[in-house]
Amino acid sequence: MWIDTHCHLDALDAALADAAAARAGGVALIVIPSVARTNFAPVAQLAASLDGHAVYALGIHPIYVPQALPGDLIALRSAVEAALQDRPDPRFVALGEIGLDFFVPALTGPEMREKQEYFFREQLKIARDFALPVLLHVRRSQDVVLKHLRQIRPAGGIAHAFNGSLQQAQAYIDLGFKLGFGGAMTYPRALQIRRLARDLPLDALVLETDAPDMAPCWLHGKSKNSPAQLPAIGAVLADVRGIDLIEIAQATKANALAVLPRIGPG
Repeated sequence: MWIDTHCHLDALDAALADAAAARAGGVALIVIPSVARTNFAPVAQLAASLDGHAVYALGIHPIYVPQALPGDLIALRSAVEAALQDRPDPRFVALGEIGLDFFVPALTGPEMREKQEYFFREQLKIARDFALPVLLHVRRSQDVVLKHLRQIRPAGGIAHAFNGSLQQAQAYIDLGFKLGFGGAMTYPRALQIRRLARDLPLDALVLETDAPDMAPCWLHGKSKNSPAQLPAIGAVLADVRGIDLIEIAQATKANALAVLPRIGPG
């Protein structure tokens, strides 16, 4: 019934147990993004081990860009080519997690910002060349990310943990993107995010946990997030929008399948 469009399942201590709990709670599929060259193979292997319950994406996260080397981009292109052409893997669905982070102080100096933008653009080119959607990390960088997306057009994707303006949201939608909402939306004081969740078109929204991070309010300070929390996060979205939970589940699942077409019909 539910699709978790962004979950770092490989970073959870009990990944298989957490995935099983999510499945028992109605989460039909988990999308596992990679963050660095070192976990390209682990996320693919984890997705394969979950017997149709998980798919994966390959990419270099902006927080890992400081340690990244040009050869990592070559390795990424090779891994994508292998997953699509040499040894086709139906579980491979997107490029990600990629993007820009202008929040972390160590990433905001001129040299590191330039390196971030270089790695982002080069990964967008890979996505464009292979007609892949992208899973975007966008933190205090909405307009710069949008600028690069307009110049190098991938096949749509998801703006993960969206927290921009309505105008920026429409810009992503116009470029073929869906907008990811998760634990941050569950906090009553997150008024801007809740307004976005309420007012944006339902066909633009997907759900995510970002587990083990971005815990919903009921886990704050208690335990790490997990994909099993997705139905409860969906219930918050239903409440914010004032519509039936089943409608939220069906719509967000359909949106995820539309923006990540390699998943198949579901």
